[in-house]
Amino acid sequence: MEIDSRLPLIQDADLEGKVVLVRVDHNVVKKGAIVDPYRIDATFGTLYNIVERGGRLILMTHVSRPKDKKTGKIKISKDSTVDPIVEYIETKLHTKFMVPKFKEEDDGRGFLGIDTSINLAIRDLKKRKIGGIYLPNTRWFQGEEGDETAKNQFALQLAGLADIFINDAFGSWQPHASSVNVSRYLPSYAGFLMQREIINLSQVLSPKKPFLAVVAGAKFDTKIGPLIEIYKKVDALILGGVIYNAFLCAKYGIKIAGVQEEDVEAASQLLELDSKKRKILELKFLIESDSMKNKVEADCREISTDDFKEGDSFGYVLDVSPKSFSQPEVTNIMLSAKTIFVNAVMGYTPHFYEGSKALDETIDKNRTAKILYGGGDTLQEFKNLCPGLYLQVLDNSQYYFFTGGGTVLTAIQHNSPYSLPPVQALIKTKNDLGESV
Repeated sequence: MEIDSRLPLIQDADLEGKVVLVRVDHNVVKKGAIVDPYRIDATFGTLYNIVERGGRLILMTHVSRPKDKKTGKIKISKDSTVDPIVEYIETKLHTKFMVPKFKEEDDGRGFLGIDTSINLAIRDLKKRKIGGIYLPNTRWFQGEEGDETAKNQFALQLAGLADIFINDAFGSWQPHASSVNVSRYLPSYAGFLMQREIINLSQVLSPKKPFLAVVAGAKFDTKIGPLIEIYKKVDALILGGVIYNAFLCAKYGIKIAGVQEEDVEAASQLLELDSKKRKILELKFLIESDSMKNKVEADCREISTDDFKEGDSFGYVLDVSPKSFSQPEVTNIMLSAKTIFVNAVMGYTPHFYEGSKALDETIDKNRTAKILYGGGDTLQEFKNLCPGLYLQVLDNSQYYFFTGGGTVLTAIQHNSPYSLPPVQALIKTKNDLGESV
């Protein structure tokens, strides 16, 4: 698939001698340490290209969620700093990055904005005394997620730092100042990672048949929209997590501990949709537990959907038994699919992992399908549970790993990656500024 011609591409930008502001999705830090560098590594193609073509790098990303939803206060701490990211990039790029220091507001609102103290660093950047600048966590700035006036003000400050804007943060689809508003004030282009994500997303939106999707989640209300759109495209659908538990409650008229009534109601929509076409594959064997606190073998047991009777009540169903993936009706579909999309962790992590491991290993037995994994927990669990397999397929063209699972689901729900606010902003910039940008 080719990229839509409306989207401005980094390949067409004149970067020589230009300060290039790059929005990346390096949100990989938890408690002050990098959990998994995959999303950082995925942006190196864009970063190398900018440097090789004479550009000067200013990078920015959000890290974690330092803003309290109730109070609106922003917590600036080492737990959400970009410092570990910078250390990793310096090692990989063999150059020095500078992280500017800004004054924190006394009222807990984070950074008011970008002050003139950064000018000296930009001067050093232009003279190549430093290899790049990495701005502090964008969510430390009150204008990043403020009202439209605040976002535009912050975006203008960001734009004042550079000559060109590159968005390579496909995983950051929300309409924030650093991903959307800044595009209004600079010639703007899509980086190589964003392009790659869009191209591979087309294989989910217009898949080779048969198409199998595996979707799981902790809440049905955040997945029902994408699920309905996925259902229209698939030949078969496997559910996991609370989503699957809610579906079983709706189908069999049973109760499962921890499943909310609103999730069962949402699942009923999917059940009705499936009443004729029967695309949803039933994973018969499940792991029931008396508690969610710890995995105690004595408190866990295997149960089967064959034994479900209306009105039955069960404890917490926290995993799918590996036996479920040995069912001929499940195995045959998994091995015959030509496209497989996975956005799923089957068990309640970190204690229940056997179901996810069996899922990943069964999928890998299909040697002809295009296999696409959503980002976030899906990718992290795959790496943790099957490290050998993960390393083996990381550069295998049969596999593709998205950097943002939520972004993929949002694009699926709207049936197009071009509906996402950051992508729309890039297209609008090209239209407004003309092909010459």
